[in-house]
Amino acid sequence: MKHCSGTLFIISAPSGAGKTSLVKALTDDLNHIRVSVSHTTRAMRPGEHDGVNYHFVDRAEFERMNAQGDFLEQAEVFGNCYGTSRRALQQTLDQGHDLILEIDWQGAQQVRTLMPGTRSIFILPPSQQALRQRLTNRGQDSDEIIEGRMREAVSEMEHYDEYEYVIINDDFATALEDLKAVFRANRLQRDGQQQRHGELLKQLLA
Repeated sequence: MKHCSGTLFIISAPSGAGKTSLVKALTDDLNHIRVSVSHTTRAMRPGEHDGVNYHFVDRAEFERMNAQGDFLEQAEVFGNCYGTSRRALQQTLDQGHDLILEIDWQGAQQVRTLMPGTRSIFILPPSQQALRQRLTNRGQDSDEIIEGRMREAVSEMEHYDEYEYVIINDDFATALEDLKAVFRANRLQRDGQQQRHGELLKQLLA
């Protein structure tokens, strides 16, 4: 079987829309998908592991990498820097894996410019009320912080129309099937199938 390059996917969503849970369930089920591990200057949280959740680096190292052009996209969020390694990303795609970048709309704009073949998916909640309920149910934030997150979420959701696919996460199982459908359909495109199944096609047409 001939090696076929993977596809880069961007998945964006407002906080509380369920993106992280959907991506985890997706990658548990479809073994050709990988999730990009970003570099960050933020502190490691309990339960996180270096190289799994993020590559944790100090600001000096991050700035050195950025100056060398190591990052495909990078951003500063709440005083912490985040960046996607070009080399790691390309290696994963060259191995034939589809790769997910979980980034916001600003990062998505940067990546689309640099890698035009990228597919993009936006995940929406079924309503503002449902989103507020999910943020409240986490029990981690004050009312003031939740209000701030809601304003931020509405601002992010205004960019949904920059994405090719829009999935509404009302029922988790349905949203997961919708997400899988996008990845499965992408693997069935003719060019990829010709590369993956070249020998079979030759035999069928002999």
